[in-house]
Amino acid sequence: MGRAFEFRKERKFKRWAKMAIQFTRLGKEIVMAVKAGGGDPTTNSRLRTAVQNAKAVNMPKDRVEAAIKRATSRDEKDYEELVYEGYAPHGVAVLVETATDNINRTVANVRSYFTKVGGSLGKTGSLDFIFTRKAVFTFVPGERDLEELEFELIDAGLEEIFVEADEEGNDIAVIHTAYEDFGKMQKMLEELGIETKSAKLERIPQSFHEVSEDQVADIMKLIDKLEEDDDVQAVYHNMAE
Repeated sequence: MGRAFEFRKERKFKRWAKMAIQFTRLGKEIVMAVKAGGGDPTTNSRLRTAVQNAKAVNMPKDRVEAAIKRATSRDEKDYEELVYEGYAPHGVAVLVETATDNINRTVANVRSYFTKVGGSLGKTGSLDFIFTRKAVFTFVPGERDLEELEFELIDAGLEEIFVEADEEGNDIAVIHTAYEDFGKMQKMLEELGIETKSAKLERIPQSFHEVSEDQVADIMKLIDKLEEDDDVQAVYHNMAE
């Protein structure tokens, strides 16, 4: 079968592993949403968003339903959402969002990941000057006139709208608003009949740190390790691409 087969097999396994991690994180988000606002997506906007994001990455419907059912059980653990901030090697800022049922385990793991690569954890809020929290929505633009849509979304807090290519090379429209306007924008998009592919609160770097190709490998060791941790929901950095 040769090298080509081994290469395709390796890529497939990596894709499956990435998908499994996504499903775990989305399942946890669904559980937290249900515990916060109940199991009906029509009346729980956070759950509606979580289900929508799960659908966007092809998470099986039975897994979504199982997560909702599990969340209503008294035996299901509660998760606490915590943010860790620090620096990777070579001065790159890294912000880690977690959801955990064991804070001691999570902080010990996160600290060890930073320490092992020569990075360091900082105090909460130490990276506020680098990252700004934004609400980010994506959808397939199709034939929709985005200039006209821009005027319709201004009252919902629109800051910018642009088009970029997804992993398959297809056009995806991206909307940024202040994170406080998440609910307002979500409601407006629903009223306009726009089906979003994803709706998230993200950390957008306001400045970027240049590194060499050799240094990228050191930084990615940390980012990869963090993203493999079951307690980690998202990892953000300001490394220039």
